[in-house]
Amino acid sequence: MTYKILCSDLDGTLLTYKDNVSEYTINEIKRIRNHMRVVLVSARMPKSMIYIQKSLGIEDQPIICYNGALVLNGKKELSSTFIELDLIEGIYKEANKLDIKLGLYSGDEWYVESDSERVQKEIKYTKALPQFRDTQLTLKDWYTRKLGGHKIMMMGKKENMDTIFPILSKTFSNTLNLYRSNDTLIEVAPKSVSKLTAISLLLHPGENLEDVIAFGDNYNDIEMLQHAGHGVAVGNAREEVKEISQAITLKNTEDGVAHYIKQHLYI
Repeated sequence: MTYKILCSDLDGTLLTYKDNVSEYTINEIKRIRNHMRVVLVSARMPKSMIYIQKSLGIEDQPIICYNGALVLNGKKELSSTFIELDLIEGIYKEANKLDIKLGLYSGDEWYVESDSERVQKEIKYTKALPQFRDTQLTLKDWYTRKLGGHKIMMMGKKENMDTIFPILSKTFSNTLNLYRSNDTLIEVAPKSVSKLTAISLLLHPGENLEDVIAFGDNYNDIEMLQHAGHGVAVGNAREEVKEISQAITLKNTEDGVAHYIKQHLYI
């Protein structure tokens, strides 16, 4: 197979461990990086992706953060799309009714109201530290600085998330993308962007999506895998993701992406 760009999700896909890639993956990416561009595509914030870029030796490539809401090439911002503050306030009001906590992200800023087991997991797995601050104060600060949110992470009990997800979908589906990361997490992103729109932004003149091979595991990867020249699901991917993919590789914990690269790319 010959492609010009390899795009991969991180959590549950490229990451063999919760917080990093394996030596096998590092070696395979290093083997192909002179033949094709390797772009990391994630819901993560920039600082939680850059250390992985460095491990793979691809710091010269762009990164797609926050499911496409922020695209960076080094320190240069290629694209930035915010969730408007009034929408964040609306979600905050609904979340408060069910004791669901918000994590608010903008660039490399991450704010939460209080510590929790979920927050500690994020700290451990993403190697980033939040600032603890009341959500209303964060919104006031962002208003003053003319910022918005690149991502909202909603954290709560499964039953509360089951309750709020259809409510949010009905109210905000025209303006926001809502992703159920797992039973206790909902990620919110601007509707106008996605992993696919961000990848399209990075295509060079004369290139198209047929030149892209993409790897993923979750709902927010479906569009990217459907429209790439070759979409590959890891073995642990959701069934809906496997159904739309052109190929399925091993699980992320079994170095699925690296295994597929070794078997199919520049043998």
